[in-house]
Amino acid sequence: MTEMPDTTDDDRLVLDPATHDLHGDNDRLRAAGPLVPVTAEGVPAWAATRYATLMSVLTHPDLSRELHHWTGRDAMPPGTAIDRIVSDTSMLNAEGERHRRLRMPLTAAFSQRRLNGLRPRIEELTARLIDHLAEQPPDQPVDLRPEFAYPLPREVISELIGIPPAHQDELHRLTDAVAQVGDLEDSPGLRKELRELLDRVIEERRGTPGEDLITDLFELHEKDGGRLSEAELFATIELLFIAGHVTTVNLITNAIGALLSRPDQLGLLRAGQCPYSAAVEETLRWDSPIAYFPMRYAVRDVEIDGVRLGTGEPVLACFAATGRDPDQYGPDAHRFDLTRPQAPHLAFGHGPHFCLGAPLARLEGEIALRALFEAFPDMRLASPVDELPPIDTLLGNSTRTMPVILGPRAR
Repeated sequence: MTEMPDTTDDDRLVLDPATHDLHGDNDRLRAAGPLVPVTAEGVPAWAATRYATLMSVLTHPDLSRELHHWTGRDAMPPGTAIDRIVSDTSMLNAEGERHRRLRMPLTAAFSQRRLNGLRPRIEELTARLIDHLAEQPPDQPVDLRPEFAYPLPREVISELIGIPPAHQDELHRLTDAVAQVGDLEDSPGLRKELRELLDRVIEERRGTPGEDLITDLFELHEKDGGRLSEAELFATIELLFIAGHVTTVNLITNAIGALLSRPDQLGLLRAGQCPYSAAVEETLRWDSPIAYFPMRYAVRDVEIDGVRLGTGEPVLACFAATGRDPDQYGPDAHRFDLTRPQAPHLAFGHGPHFCLGAPLARLEGEIALRALFEAFPDMRLASPVDELPPIDTLLGNSTRTMPVILGPRAR
């Protein structure tokens, strides 16, 4: 049985947020074991590297997301991506009855009925973006991350939540940095500015009800005797706004790169031999929008896959690593294959913390990819995907750009 070794950070595998070879790093992590001692943004942790192991971590009753269980939290460097996630006070880091209380009001917002109502609007926004792309020179590079993959989920989540038009330009300027679009860099100061702006938006919306999530949550807050406290209400809306579009940007960007790099797979879509939903699911498996996600903490000493976790030790979820685990997906797990028999993946998590926005992300991805590839049948990459700069974050997995030559629009 393995225990967390009493070693310095020099003896651990160090996770590089700016790596140019995330999947190579993950191959090495999986080879090192199911739970591997790593250093992530200065934090010593166990990394859950394989599908079966991560499934155990996500569902184990003795592992919790509640920060107070982490015995080493006082040594965590401030201002990092890990710090932002583990200190979040929304349902993200709640467990048990508190988690159910915070999550339940949001289920209606992502219900199938709500999604069916959103579909025409998503299609309308997508068509507008396609029209804008068609106005660009067909033989010059166009970066599809800021021009297509990003604005669609941003606009959808803004409308779903109920962001007033007067604040959208400033809010978009700040979230550009969070999504690593444009020249503004993400930073603790920028996150503080974004939080303060969202707080102002929420306060202003108190007296202006509408058909949106902010209104729904305010009504619940008033009717249900404070089922959501004021602080919880604000934290919930902030979480949904940021988490509700940034990972979908990565999903659409990654799918475009995967398909344009593999004409045989794209041909299956265009010939109608595979549905666009298959492209979404295979991208989620093969190139997860989330690389690593913190943390779960051992509530007591526990053994997982022959590794002993001591009370209070943190575990990092390696979502991108599990998507290419040959023990789960076979010896060709590294291959992007739309004809692969549908197998479950963990890109949206599992169990009580399964991503609420998963159906919306899938719907946006399918609509966006179908519209893009039908509109530009001669589209090709302007640069190989493996030469594009990665986004500089431990959490996300994508490229900062996705330049293509669109070619003429289909008639």
